[in-house]
Amino acid sequence: MNNTRIAFFGTPELCIPILEELKSAGILPVIIITNPDKPVGRKQIMTASSVKIWGNQHAIPVLEPKKLDTNFQTTFTSYNIDLSVVVAYGKIIPEELIQTPRYGTINVHYSLLPYYRGASPVESSILHGDNETGVCIQDMAYKLDSGDIYTEEIISINIQETAPELRERLNTIAKKMLVTLIPQITFGQATKKIQQGEPTYCAKTKKEDGQIFFDTMPDTQLWNMYRGYFGWPGIFYFDEKGKRIKITKARFEDEKFIIEKIIPEGKKEQEYKKSA
Repeated sequence: MNNTRIAFFGTPELCIPILEELKSAGILPVIIITNPDKPVGRKQIMTASSVKIWGNQHAIPVLEPKKLDTNFQTTFTSYNIDLSVVVAYGKIIPEELIQTPRYGTINVHYSLLPYYRGASPVESSILHGDNETGVCIQDMAYKLDSGDIYTEEIISINIQETAPELRERLNTIAKKMLVTLIPQITFGQATKKIQQGEPTYCAKTKKEDGQIFFDTMPDTQLWNMYRGYFGWPGIFYFDEKGKRIKITKARFEDEKFIIEKIIPEGKKEQEYKKSA
């Protein structure tokens, strides 16, 4: 396996446990492709992606293309890659680039495909109140998340589980699946199946998605939004004065959504007191 030339496409912190698992299994990428540095925070400080930092720490060449154009394709081809692995990269990968490696490109997706194709599968499964979800590793195709499935694992969703907690649990499963699958692919032992069922789709989460409306949303929906958008973008509402109120802590008890802590616009976190 040490001779298999792997390219890794990824950007966020989510990728680091997977990279560490690949390293432990002796499947260290020969090249990493990630998004360019971007401004972060109020001071807009240019910041490298977690994957870039990890790659530099392990003396792995890191490419940060703004566009996956023909110039990048030429550079990528020069590395003679056997298999590309894509995890939360953040860009649409051209079909030619998908097909360039000897064994193609595989992608980790955090849902049971064909359900929740797109950018927010973990959030979407919680928002819809699903009882189960899972991880799929697909033979990547140019059409969004439409590739044949190499392997999948189904898990139950806890009613108390937030999106970051569920994502971490799915990622723990995904990294084990990858280190098992990669040798199977390179030794010609892997099998695939086509996706079964009517596809559903999910878009990238936007900040405004977190707005809640007490008069039109049932308590179960409020709770699912709190869980699904926990961390970012969080959920919020506007009070009678038009001030934005962010809900930072809540619970679900006896089928009721109960707010515990809030951050009123321009103020610090405080205990929630329901108006009379």
